[in-house]
Amino acid sequence: MPDTSLTVRYEPVIGLEVHAQLKTNTKIFCGCSTGFTVESNKNVCPVCLGMPGVLPVLNKKTVELAVRFGLALDAKVNLTSIFARKNYFYPDLPKGYQISQFSLPVVGEGVLKVETGEGGIREIGVLRAHLEEDAGKSIHDRGDFTLVDVNRCGVPLLEIVSKPEIRSAAEAAAYLRTMRQILLFLDICDGNMEEGSLRCDANISVRPVGETRLGTKTEIKNMNSFRNVERAINYEIERQIELLEDGGSVVQQTLLWNADKGIATPMRSKEDSHDYRYFPDPDLMPLVIDEEWFQQIKSEMPELPATKKQRFVKQFSLPEYDAGILTQQPDYSSYFEEAAACTSNYKELSNWMMTEVLKVANQEKIDLSDFKIKPKRLAELVNLISSGSISGKIGKEIFAQMLSSTLSPTEIVEKDGLFQISDENELSHIINKLLDENELQVQEYLAGKEKVLGFFVGRTMKETKGKANPSSVNNILLDLLNSRRK
Repeated sequence: MPDTSLTVRYEPVIGLEVHAQLKTNTKIFCGCSTGFTVESNKNVCPVCLGMPGVLPVLNKKTVELAVRFGLALDAKVNLTSIFARKNYFYPDLPKGYQISQFSLPVVGEGVLKVETGEGGIREIGVLRAHLEEDAGKSIHDRGDFTLVDVNRCGVPLLEIVSKPEIRSAAEAAAYLRTMRQILLFLDICDGNMEEGSLRCDANISVRPVGETRLGTKTEIKNMNSFRNVERAINYEIERQIELLEDGGSVVQQTLLWNADKGIATPMRSKEDSHDYRYFPDPDLMPLVIDEEWFQQIKSEMPELPATKKQRFVKQFSLPEYDAGILTQQPDYSSYFEEAAACTSNYKELSNWMMTEVLKVANQEKIDLSDFKIKPKRLAELVNLISSGSISGKIGKEIFAQMLSSTLSPTEIVEKDGLFQISDENELSHIINKLLDENELQVQEYLAGKEKVLGFFVGRTMKETKGKANPSSVNNILLDLLNSRRK
């Protein structure tokens, strides 16, 4: 974290550029696959490599996904937009230019509502979101040379540019988490930061508190996790402040974040838009979205996470915290709603999901659609506990069995004889026997040592192999112990 004795005198100004790889089967201007593969330079063709004489053809699906994003942020959707050529040289850009959008993007200004750590909502402006093709990937860690993988060339990207309204590294991470959540619920990006389908660059500057002019900015690249985004931004804020405090000046440049060393190192001087010599792409007509298609996309918009969260609170009487966890990802909320259709104990269902289900899913790194225990089976387990048929402790044992069995919870209970003992006569007989066998502890309790009650509860649960109804055990124990007073 930055030195607070210095940061109180400075205000960070942060803007994020989020690159979201769109969920299409083929690339933005050709028919090559967008599938992630470890085999380098496989998913390529003359079009995405920019060979002479080839022509790009726009993938219609990319436009639909971009419009969907714009609607989610209440942004201005430009029904007419223009593709441009962004000219620069880099080893992983075979064309020597990138087809992007500049002066007239498909999505204009919008707002992203971000929950702050204090529980409030901060509205952060989004300046634009434009369609473009991805470049390839330079690989620098194979020795004293650089390799190039051009599989990503031509993969469709939506570049989302925030306004410079973010004021801390924590807020930047919250912005990115919220952005990823919306992209997932819109089903337009898989959000996989490790594979590079969601990437983030941060533009950072600092200025004295009260100053209105922007300071000189740097850009940090190569951040592949929320934690690294926060670490990198905090590092750069502190570096710039210390530089200014020592009488130096910030140089506009692009930096690479080294997560292992926890430092950012210079990559190249930071370009401005005029350095790219943008001009309208001569091979692509203006992109025109007709009103009928626009309205169709609008009518098919899914429920967004913030709306779903509030519905969960209202419909299922869940605490805000539970609803927030269950709407972090689409597979979480879908699993919960399918299970909730089979039980009325929504809070108990939520507890099981947040503890047992998500713990296993995260350990195995799987989507809940692939989870071994299907929603209806989890609801059945919850119903067995809620009805008193089994205890919560037995429920965990059954859950563990369900992970490796095709049997339902009820079938497991019946097979292993796990139904909870609630019959008062049966429990009274068991407890009386225990009291007779442990006279010393009985006398200790009667002498005022009430902690001994826990001893008898534990012995009863052991005797019944955890099947005794805990509430009934407590009541019967108290009655039988007190009946032994002289």
